Amino acid sequence: MTESQQVAAPPLPDTPPAPAPAEAKKDRRVLRAVLRWTAAAVVLATAGTATAYGISGMERTDVPGLSTRSDGRWDFPRLTKPPLPSGSPGPFAAGNAAEAHYADLRALLLPAPEGAEEDKALRGSDGWLATKDFLAEYEVKEEREELGQKLVDTGLRHIAARGWTTSDGTRTRVYLLQFGTANVVESKLASDAQAYTSPTYQVRGAAEAVYDEAFPDAAAVSEISRAAFTEQKPYGAEQVRQGYLSAGDVFAVILQSRKGSAPAVPFQQTVTLQAQLLD
Repeated sequence: MTESQQVAAPPLPDTPPAPAPAEAKKDRRVLRAVLRWTAAAVVLATAGTATAYGISGMERTDVPGLSTRSDGRWDFPRLTKPPLPSGSPGPFAAGNAAEAHYADLRALLLPAPEGAEEDKALRGSDGWLATKDFLAEYEVKEEREELGQKLVDTGLRHIAARGWTTSDGTRTRVYLLQFGTANVVESKLASDAQAYTSPTYQVRGAAEAVYDEAFPDAAAVSEISRAAFTEQKPYGAEQVRQGYLSAGDVFAVILQSRKGSAPAVPFQQTVTLQAQLLD
């Protein structure tokens, strides 16, 4: 793959994936499948190079309902995956049992789309966000304390975050939480953070959220487990959409809100592109 080559958006899930060659990998896939109750649903390995992999902004025909310029899609800058340290495998490469992301987590954050105003407060210190600032997204004090203790118990390493506001008032926050292994994310965090019909922890401004049935299955990204929730009418001053990604040793939380209602298309686009960067 050349440095300028783009990675195509994930194909429609018509053909089931081939079974993993190793029993341990198979077990992890089974666990991941269980955690994918929320959805009906390229290994990139680099050794000693500084090659960046281009990612497309997703062709409109790849995701149902995203077919024209007038569908509300945002224009993102060209996305590239950061280089891996010399000799380090990709997160889903053979031999990477922990499914660890060795690239700089801060460089794996989705950039703000063109014309958006970035929320500089989410940059934190040296690009790392304090845990308390992440927890501030949650409404109930007891739930913030419970989630905060869970992050300590599961060995949270650090949080990288980015946020922006577009001209129509849509506010986006993306948080990448990195842990020691994929097993911690899948068995200790993702399953607890998401109940069967709604998120376990209440996000500020989202009194009631339900599983987003309208999120297209065609937007699924290989190796990434996704859960999406949306606030149903009648909601308050704004509508909040929530996305959760389990990507190896990284757990991503994506929040999008807007006064009145939050459009579905940019939310789907944001979640899918962030998943591609973590794949």
